[in-house]
Amino acid sequence: MEQVAHTAELDAEFTALYRAHLRDVYSYAYYRIGNHHDAEDLTEQTFLQAWRHFERARCESDGRPLRPWLIRIAHNLAANYYRDRARRPQSPLEDADVVSAPHETEELVEGREELRDVLDGVAALPDDRREALIMRFALGMDNREIARALGRSEGATKVLLHRAIKQLEGALGAHG
Repeated sequence: MEQVAHTAELDAEFTALYRAHLRDVYSYAYYRIGNHHDAEDLTEQTFLQAWRHFERARCESDGRPLRPWLIRIAHNLAANYYRDRARRPQSPLEDADVVSAPHETEELVEGREELRDVLDGVAALPDDRREALIMRFALGMDNREIARALGRSEGATKVLLHRAIKQLEGALGAHG
């Protein structure tokens, strides 16, 4: 009877974790992989792997949030995705929503071109810099969470983000 209660408690906690972080894991996967179908697959694989190791991670977390742990799983699976397929994303992130209100056609085209330049710049960054920028700006993770997800110190993460931003600014400046 005690085992059933323990299993029910774990199920409820994992369900809450899933609901709280599904969007973050999917967003990370989408920005990392570049297409919806593979991002959905990666998200599913992330949560399946998380479920297998959930009880241990819960115990080892000492009450810290598990979002960085989930993103770390997604990060590792994305690395495997590229290693296994030895290719880059087939389609760029063209369907990212640029506008939320009606704009003149010229403004719309300029906005999409700017977004494409930014996404191309991010895609050209080394993996660790791209990962850190996605976590920071697409997921809103703080430096501590990013550090945990990437297995780095907070100081190293700050330097990584700073260098990523400077490199991206340089690339965008070169494009005008």
